[in-house]
Amino acid sequence: MSGYLPFIGRQWPLLGFGFFTVFWGNLGQSFFLSWYGADIQQTLSLSASRYGGIYALATVASGSCIMLLGGLLDKWRIGFVATLIAVTLMAACLSLSFADSTPALAIGFFLIRLSGQGLMPLTAQTTMARSFNENRGKAISIALSGVPAGEVIMPALAVSLIALLGWRQSWLVWALSIPLLYLPLTYWFLRFSKTSSKEEQIPSDHSNSGKSSGRLEVLKDWRFWSTLPAVLSGPFMLTGIFIQQGFILAQKGWSPSWLAGSFVAYGILHWLSSMLSGILVDSFSAKRLLPYIMLPLFLSLISLACLDGLWVAPLFMSFLGISIGMMNTVISALWSEVYGTAKQGAIRSMMMSLMVLASSVSPWLFGLLIDAGIDSFWLFIGSAIAVLLAGLLVLPAYSPIARK
Repeated sequence: MSGYLPFIGRQWPLLGFGFFTVFWGNLGQSFFLSWYGADIQQTLSLSASRYGGIYALATVASGSCIMLLGGLLDKWRIGFVATLIAVTLMAACLSLSFADSTPALAIGFFLIRLSGQGLMPLTAQTTMARSFNENRGKAISIALSGVPAGEVIMPALAVSLIALLGWRQSWLVWALSIPLLYLPLTYWFLRFSKTSSKEEQIPSDHSNSGKSSGRLEVLKDWRFWSTLPAVLSGPFMLTGIFIQQGFILAQKGWSPSWLAGSFVAYGILHWLSSMLSGILVDSFSAKRLLPYIMLPLFLSLISLACLDGLWVAPLFMSFLGISIGMMNTVISALWSEVYGTAKQGAIRSMMMSLMVLASSVSPWLFGLLIDAGIDSFWLFIGSAIAVLLAGLLVLPAYSPIARK
């Protein structure tokens, strides 16, 4: 980890921009929004299925729009793009604060999923990938550390604000945090950074030379299709497990507080594995690491399927945290290694759209299987087999002897 310190010392402004952009993007992540679900349902008199349906439709719609908007990162200055996304996120917070009907709630969910879950981490990852070459893995992992930091800090803040002010007023506080904290920090970091647009590069790290591919070239590459199941497996499984955690609690006999406590292990190992993966990517390349990142997710699902007892909760959550930390860093670095940096906004927005869509499908599919009477053993054994097959599909594309 000491390898991070000199790098942070040289490039702290741009790295700070990436970290805080991802951190504020947590406002649109499912782990944060879940703390408002019960209050919103009660206030608007929504059933669980109707509330879930609104959330799923908003997620699908936002995922579709990310693909259309992501290419702007290849054309516009980073500061301008960050400002537009921040204004959209503030509008989303205000929409949720004043939502008094189903359509208003749907608009709020759409805006916050689009800006928070989608465009803010997309902007941070694209900026890191484009601006650094030999330290790209470290840069991406530092930016993505904003997610586990948010997992530790933001739920406690949300609960405190809801208890103190009420859920509507708490969204006003989150809205005010954007012009009062996020945007001033963004302008300050970009002012002192050595790059603020797609044309400028950091002198100590030269961007990829050679031809850069766009979306069409990516879609024509057989390696992309061979890798896609592995890329989508993380968000698919993670969302399905989190949204259907009530089923897991009932099957395993765990209390909600016990599983919530296991999130500490998840968050810590999420961060540690992300930081370690950044070093490994810079040392060995994302292409060489890709075949190995499926193992922790496989072990998480196997432990959830086959083991019982209170100790299994922190075990499977630890494997899950390691998996997500590794996947996010390695997969994010992969696109720059394989397809160059010039059109990263377009490529990454396409991938993020697919990930968002995958995350919207798994709660529905898991729900169908649960309603059909499947138990946790067969649900998660089947999931583990699917993850294993996805990992095997990576081997022809990015094994040491693979060729395009």
